[in-house]
Amino acid sequence: MGDERMELDRRGLLGALAAGGTALSFGAAGAARAAEGPTPRAVHVYDAVALLEETVPHGTTPYGERFRVPIIGGTFEGPELKGRILPGGFDWQLKRGDGFLELVADYFMETDDGVRIQLTNRGLLHIPVPGGPASYVMTTPKFEAPMGKYGWLNQFIFAGTVAPGDGKVPSVHLSIFKLV
Repeated sequence: MGDERMELDRRGLLGALAAGGTALSFGAAGAARAAEGPTPRAVHVYDAVALLEETVPHGTTPYGERFRVPIIGGTFEGPELKGRILPGGFDWQLKRGDGFLELVADYFMETDDGVRIQLTNRGLLHIPVPGGPASYVMTTPKFEAPMGKYGWLNQFIFAGTVAPGDGKVPSVHLSIFKLV
């Protein structure tokens, strides 16, 4: 019964929005802009350095060439949270036939006050010339944070950029933004 009610509520909300209910949720002045589609604004959340081990090849599949990169630690810091990246995560990579690399990083972060947050970061990378700079690299992190101080991480869409680390150790630099 509870699942049926939730489905009806969700359908009702979607129906109201589709039928012009945007005026209710955005106000009369915002209804016209909502009809055009809102333009997201990026707000900086944190910068991180993820430490990596060497890439482990897994062979060619029907989808492309598969790799795994162990995540062995790192740090992150921003205006509302900071801490460390816990060892034990992985960045699963798939080099597609069109030269793009799909990334799916799965790991845990621990804030400086001891809260553990799970993160799955999906990305797309293109390096047109082997060994050259990336022409496109973006990620869409999804957080699973406990309710409480960091629960807001569960309530937004995020986007990020990835760049090579400093070259001293295998690493990447990430900048993560909340879309509002």
